[in-house]
Amino acid sequence: MTDTRAQGGAAAAGGDAPELTPRQEAAMKGMIPAYWAKEQPDKTAIISGGGDRTFAELNSNANRLVRALRRRGVQAGDSVALICGNVPAFPETVAACQRAGLRLTPINWHLTGDEAAYIVGDCEAKALIAEAPLAEMASGAVRDVPTCIVRLAVGGPIEGFESYEESLATEADDDIEDPSLGGTMLYTSGTTGRPKGVHRPAATRITAVMAGLNPYGYKPGEDMHLCTGPLYHAAPLAFSLSSPLSNGVGVVLMGAWDAEETLRLIAEHRVTHTHMVPTMFHRLLSLPEDVRAKYDLSSLRHVLHGAAPCPVPVKKALIDWLGPIVFEYYAATEGAGTSVDSATWLERPGTVGKVNPPDHVKIGDDEGNPLPTNEVGLVFLKAPDAGRFQYYKDEDKTSSAYRGNYFTLGDVGYVDDDGYLYLTDRTANLIISGGVNIYPAEVDAVLLTHPAVGDVATIGVPNDEWGEEVKAVVELKEGVEPTPELATELVEFCRQKLARFKCPRSVDFIDTLPRQDNGKIYKRLLRDRYRTGS
Repeated sequence: MTDTRAQGGAAAAGGDAPELTPRQEAAMKGMIPAYWAKEQPDKTAIISGGGDRTFAELNSNANRLVRALRRRGVQAGDSVALICGNVPAFPETVAACQRAGLRLTPINWHLTGDEAAYIVGDCEAKALIAEAPLAEMASGAVRDVPTCIVRLAVGGPIEGFESYEESLATEADDDIEDPSLGGTMLYTSGTTGRPKGVHRPAATRITAVMAGLNPYGYKPGEDMHLCTGPLYHAAPLAFSLSSPLSNGVGVVLMGAWDAEETLRLIAEHRVTHTHMVPTMFHRLLSLPEDVRAKYDLSSLRHVLHGAAPCPVPVKKALIDWLGPIVFEYYAATEGAGTSVDSATWLERPGTVGKVNPPDHVKIGDDEGNPLPTNEVGLVFLKAPDAGRFQYYKDEDKTSSAYRGNYFTLGDVGYVDDDGYLYLTDRTANLIISGGVNIYPAEVDAVLLTHPAVGDVATIGVPNDEWGEEVKAVVELKEGVEPTPELATELVEFCRQKLARFKCPRSVDFIDTLPRQDNGKIYKRLLRDRYRTGS
């Protein structure tokens, strides 16, 4: 059985109408997994290399974990840190914190122990749950954080940690009697200075309303979502775990992303929904035609993407291949912006959606003063009346993000005459050469259409006369040889399609571009290498 009133109940949850559906009532207490455990206990909730879970098993382990944490002194209002790959313990911990009134901070497991220790201390974690393969990092994360008194190791031993599995085994698995809504506090990537937690006050009514929504057309108990990125990132956590599970849909967790493996998993598990980043699209499209043809992708109905601007030729090629099932959003840990479906995007290539309501997005200068339509500037989002974010324990950084009731994520773009938003790049990637602004994403989009280019990162490098000059760092397709002639050809290729001042002054070839674990190219690291070298 499913809650057939969930769609209409969303409207009832707003304003003065007090009635909520059973599913929304469960959401207000953080008990959505318990709702689905009753509705479809034997349906698959999690498939992963670390084991599978039905909805009943996921709910049972969440209850056990709450009791294990409480037995060790962790109570509602406390913070829990999580260092864990895409294994069942991750969603179990999310579900436990949601119903126990706890604030969960997942941590990037690529950090050093010292970097993780800063986050564990800053978020005031009373407990750390860590996966055994990440033992060295986990040990470093708590070495100098005495306030983190509870330490549980998943999947094997970590010195100084109790066993996660043994701790849960002794606890009862029935639903806890006193649930209260918890939440998450994710940390920004920290492109400048230390990362900061993005914190919001609990908003139970908003949570309940959202639980009644199903914007991606999920069919409970039938559909399957493929999670392609690490769950400690905001987008996979929201779109590839919380959203499908809250709609009664199972999730296939990838341990590490690989283009052909993605196709294999879609075919094997009849995946209907997935979330990716644009770099993954290019990698999938670069697979040989015979490899792409091997896999039946007919089950796929919804491919969601965001996190970075997608080059127009790449997205168009993906839609040509998969059909009009590609949906894009513009959002970040701090807040949501716009979204667009395939049909609208094909009419307006490059847009990330129409601004709705019209005052939700503002294009402004550095001080937040509004700019005319079609003029490029900083993208500002209107803060919601409820749930306005703060950078945890950093009022200065919070204040610097806001201009009145609007905040910026550092993205650059414009709104056209019809109210559609287009992203140009991020301010962090901006190249200023001779006082002129150059947006690397525009150069990347052109070079990606050249048949020799596997991937590319356009960056600014020091120039004594102009301040910066444009350099393209290119990863070639397999079998293509890097030569000075090819470098010249790529520059000329750009000059045929772009104004000369935007084109690379030089092209370097690299075996593998540095990438973040979510697939995005790590441009800051690349820039640092060249600036250090110069």
